[in-house]
Amino acid sequence: MAQHNETGDWGEQIAVDTLVRQGYAIVERNWHSGHYELDIIAMKGDRLVFVEVKTRADGDYDPFSAIDRRKIKRLVAAARSFMALKDYEHEMQFDVIIIVGSPGCYKVEHIPDAFMPPLKTY
Repeated sequence: MAQHNETGDWGEQIAVDTLVRQGYAIVERNWHSGHYELDIIAMKGDRLVFVEVKTRADGDYDPFSAIDRRKIKRLVAAARSFMALKDYEHEMQFDVIIIVGSPGCYKVEHIPDAFMPPLKTY
């Protein structure tokens, strides 16, 4: 397995542990459907929470900058696809968890409600 995949897997486990400690119930991990992918899907209260995890070995790069308008549109489309396939009608929430460091020395930042789905205009 490539080093970046190992780092990503480690980061996603840290994110899951963080969410569980905060009272989230994990529904799915690494969900794929066609070209869509979601890192973590969880429930918190009556909300279905889609969590994007960004893991970096060092702080030289802002992981949050990787979540641009295009990425947000893809995450929202994937979330809508998941909800349609599973016939869920819960309110959606989009969280971001950023992990910087390596095992033994890392920092976790959880940003609940990090962004809202963009509005469509016709």
